[in-house]
Order: sequence, then structure tokens, then C-alpha cells
Amino acid sequence: MTLIILFLAACFLAYTNGANDNFKGVATLFGSGTTNYKGAITWATITTIAGSIAAIFLASTLVKNFSGKGLVPNALIQSPEFAISIALGAAITVLIATKIGMPISTTHSLVGALFGSGVVAVGTAFNFAKLGNAFLMPLIVSPLMAAIISLIAYIIFKKLRIAMGVTKETCICIGDENILVVNTENTNEVLTVEAEYNKTIRVMNEQECVETYKGNVIGLNSQKMLDFAHYLSAGIVSFARGLNDTPKIVGLLIVINSLEIKWGMIAVAGAMAIGGLLNAKKVGEMMSKRITPMNSGQGFTANLITGLLVTTASLHGLPVSTTHVSVGSIFGIGTVTKKTDLKVIRNILLSWLLTLPVAALCSAIIYWLLLFSK
Repeated sequence: MTLIILFLAACFLAYTNGANDNFKGVATLFGSGTTNYKGAITWATITTIAGSIAAIFLASTLVKNFSGKGLVPNALIQSPEFAISIALGAAITVLIATKIGMPISTTHSLVGALFGSGVVAVGTAFNFAKLGNAFLMPLIVSPLMAAIISLIAYIIFKKLRIAMGVTKETCICIGDENILVVNTENTNEVLTVEAEYNKTIRVMNEQECVETYKGNVIGLNSQKMLDFAHYLSAGIVSFARGLNDTPKIVGLLIVINSLEIKWGMIAVAGAMAIGGLLNAKKVGEMMSKRITPMNSGQGFTANLITGLLVTTASLHGLPVSTTHVSVGSIFGIGTVTKKTDLKVIRNILLSWLLTLPVAALCSAIIYWLLLFSK
């Protein structure tokens, strides 16, 4: 029975992970107007599942790290109660953040939950040194790296675009404008409404306007090439997220010796996909629209840097957060364009600071209750 609860707890964590994280890879597609919400989340789901499947073959180091190996004694890792408390502590934290629309890190939640349950279980025997070196440092350094690299990359790409003669276009709307006129003459005690149609021309405001690129590169339309590259980069980010996050959750299932790792990853991938399809919109709006306005070129740059950093980290077993890297990349772009909403960034940073202690507290309480009920 305990093992069934553990499996369900891991799937619940995967569900909340999908709800909070799945849209992050395609946020720039939606934010730049390259596609609508439905198209973005569909692409995110397909590519995230592909990354989860690839994790079966490429991310065994992360599975070992997030089982707690090296942080606590090996005997404790084989305790289902320990794994349940980590899964539920992290899942509750991510669920709360998702409900209020904050893009937090499932990785950070798991680290906090590992810390909370581990300290309750073994006290000072917990390996604080490894927690700092193997877990916290990548989480702190990765968003700073992403912001700096995306800032530099965008400046370079902008100079290349100008050198190749590709220019920006903004939209102007021309056409019929339907104006309703209310007749207030009250001779028959009845108000009448009439429609007037006028030819209008107006420049759209920044929120309504979709910026495009005009010109050709090696004989191909620059906007179509950029849209293709943007989709590809978004797919890379979502693939990298599936590759990086799936083994972290599966690491909690290794105490179920009868369940092979590959089946655990398939179950986790399915739960992540469902969570993203059903509950990703609020966090998606935050990532897409509220940090900074973007065009397709800026979105492509942010995604390219995010995908490269997260994929590299996954292959080297480093538990970076796709959330931290993605937000860092978008912030880097906003720094160049000077359109970042600093109030939104402040709120996101506050949620990041609260993630670890909230997850640690939830996990510690759950582990204590499980021990008390035995």
C-alpha cells in the first residue's frame, strides 16, 4: 500500500510540474504572436514527451542525485515514507505557485523537500556540503548565466540582422470600422441603434501590434525562416525540460524495485503532459506577456540560450532549473530592449526565495506525520 501511495505521489508531483513548467519552453512563441495558446501548448506537450523518453537513455545521473543518494544514508533512501514526503512536499509547493500564476522551479522545490525530510530524518548527518555544491550552486548560477549570454547573443544577432539588410516592420490596420450609434430621440419611447461603416487607417498600439521582419536571407523569406527557427528553439527548450525534469521525479521511485526506471519515466511523462494541457495557462500568461514584450527574433534568442544551457546541464548531471534559465534568458532580452517589467521580476524572485523553505517545511511536516502514524 505504501508503494502505491509513493507512485501516486510521484505522479501528482509530475502533474503539478507539467502545470507549472510545460508552457515555459513555448512562452515566447505565444508572447511574440508567432502562434496562439493552443498551438503553443500542443507543441510543448509533444516535445516535452520526447525529452522524457530520451531521459531513459541519457539522464541516469540525475535519477541518482534526486533519489537523495549522497545527501542522506543509503538505508533512508530505501524508505518509501522518505520518498513520499519529498514528492508531496514539492508537489504542494508547486501547486500553490501554479494557482497564483508564479513560475517557480520544481527542481528548487525538490531540493527544499529533500532538505526538509532529510534533516528531520538524520539531523546533522545530512550532507550539507553536497547540497550546496551539487544542487544549490547550479540553481543560483544558471539564471545569471542565462541572462548574460542571452543579452550578448541578442546584441550579436541584431547586428547580423542589420548587416544582412533585414529590417523590422510594424502593422498598420486599414479597413472598415463598425461604429454603433444610439439614437436618443424619444418620440416613440424606444431607443434605436444604427450602424455606421467608415474607412479607417490606424497604427496599432504596442500590445496589439505584431512585429515582423522584412527581407531575404540566402534567397529565403527572413520572417518564415525565423518562425521555423523559433519553433525549433521552443521545441529544444521543451525537450530539454523533459530530459532534465523527468529523471528528478523518477529518482523518487527507485525504492520501488519492482518498477523499472523506463516505466517510471513513461508514467511521469504522461502525468506531466496532462498537467500542462489542463492547468498551464496562468503561468503561461505570466511568462509570455508580463515579464517583457517580445518579437519573434527576441523570443528565438531567449529560447536558443535556454535550450543550450539546460541540455548541457542535463547531460552533465547538473540539476539546473528550466524555469530559472528561461526567466533569466527572457530578462536578458528585456534588459537590452529596456521593456522589462521590474515589478513582475521582483515578484518572481520573491517566489523563488520562498520556494525552498516552503517545500522544506511541507516535506518535514509530512515526513514527521508519516513516522508518527507508523
